[in-house]
Amino acid sequence: MSSHPPAFPPLHYPTDRGIHHMLFDAADAHPQRIAMRFGNEVTTYREFDGLANAFGSLLADRGVRVGNRVAMMASNRPEFALAVYGILGLGASVVMISPAWKEAEIDHAAGLTQPCLSICDGTTDERLPESSNVLHLDRDNVFDDLMRRSGRRPQIDADWDATEAVLVFSSGTTGLPKAVRHTHASVGAATMHWASALGLSPDDRFQMTTPPFHILGLLNLFASVSAASSIRLHARFDLDEVLRYIEADRVTLEMVVAPIALAMANHPDIERYDLSSLRYIMWGATPVTVSVAERVTERTGVRFLPAYGASEVPVITSNPINRPDTWRLDSAGLPIHDLQMRIADLESGEVLGSGGVGEIQVKSPSAMTGYLPEEADEDAFVDGWYRTGDVGWIDADGWLQITDRVKEMIKVKGFQVAPAEVEAVLHGHDDVVDCAVFGVPDEAAGEIVVAAVQLAPDATSTEADLRALVIDRLASYKQVSRLEFVDEIPRLPSGKVLRRTLRERYSGDQGE
Repeated sequence: MSSHPPAFPPLHYPTDRGIHHMLFDAADAHPQRIAMRFGNEVTTYREFDGLANAFGSLLADRGVRVGNRVAMMASNRPEFALAVYGILGLGASVVMISPAWKEAEIDHAAGLTQPCLSICDGTTDERLPESSNVLHLDRDNVFDDLMRRSGRRPQIDADWDATEAVLVFSSGTTGLPKAVRHTHASVGAATMHWASALGLSPDDRFQMTTPPFHILGLLNLFASVSAASSIRLHARFDLDEVLRYIEADRVTLEMVVAPIALAMANHPDIERYDLSSLRYIMWGATPVTVSVAERVTERTGVRFLPAYGASEVPVITSNPINRPDTWRLDSAGLPIHDLQMRIADLESGEVLGSGGVGEIQVKSPSAMTGYLPEEADEDAFVDGWYRTGDVGWIDADGWLQITDRVKEMIKVKGFQVAPAEVEAVLHGHDDVVDCAVFGVPDEAAGEIVVAAVQLAPDATSTEADLRALVIDRLASYKQVSRLEFVDEIPRLPSGKVLRRTLRERYSGDQGE
């Protein structure tokens, strides 16, 4: 029997509290601490609080009221964070839309969520429907307007637990994206879970390079503020700039998704940067590629802390921050505070015991309210359990192993092949920079395994070399039937591979 206390004991969740109240608390307790860094600019918690409230005042003058929705379509900049808290403080909800989306994607998102106002920068507004009500962060001189306002905290009467706070969009790998709805209560629980998983304190400093419209980027902001930590924003990702700021700011933790980890592993001279201030690097959004993580640790001396979540349930598992001796690269970790987790058989739905492989299903205080369109909820839950769509198993000690996505499993002659398993083998080759494995229809086998591989510029390996590597490591039905060399693997900003795009490219298949 373990002598350790539970890694993630039950938490107390305050009632009738909005996300913006966490900013009020941080500003009252630590007014002079730096809340945000952006380039050479710094913003204290007192200034952040005042500017966020001023943004709320500006939006109220624009007609935003309790229960309205406001679309955020701006880049990663201080005004983005200020606007989010300003919106939430009014009892309105914020709709996170990628500024990289095309017109059809934006039309779909706006049609689902019906925002009363869209906050933009750059040329994003040019892709909005003509009838849209727009606040442009640059052309409307927003920052100058904020500086002229008082910054008094709003006095809004609302049932904060039940009030809608955030809508983010699912990846949409099986069709058009769905809007994931979170209340102040659910995203507040997620914030507490993430701050705990990261072990955040007011002394921490970390960087926000993940897209702010993604649940991970948003949660990084909320968790940092809840702990009165300091966060550095980056307008765009540049690995050398990120590494320079780790050294200059003495950053204590870094967040990565798969493409960033790969870039770090392949950086020609990462050793010249002083990364000794880092407590760890958090790997999220996708399962850890062990060979990549080990290469980064070998070169920098910094360990990885894996975690797992989803837009619908933002924090599901994490390696326990207070037990570094137990951290595992082969596991997403243990269930987070107050989260229940089970594994269900992929065919029958029967709940499986320890070691059984099936769909990961969870119940959590941080679970979404539901989707838009609402009919999408029908397949999202079973008996109150959220169906993650991820495949995995739980070992005897409670650690979660993730093997793949339900809809991304390749079925070869009746056998299920997990793309991640084949990818892990290919990633282990020194010449492979990135890869993605997927299935395409085949008359004889049902599906065959196809691998898209991005090689290093100086690579000498052939297709035969890579095939031989898989033959040596995996069963015959998992072998790569077709291998395509590509310039780049298509991924979402979160790091998830766009397998559907690859399937369409190499098979003409327009569906899942």
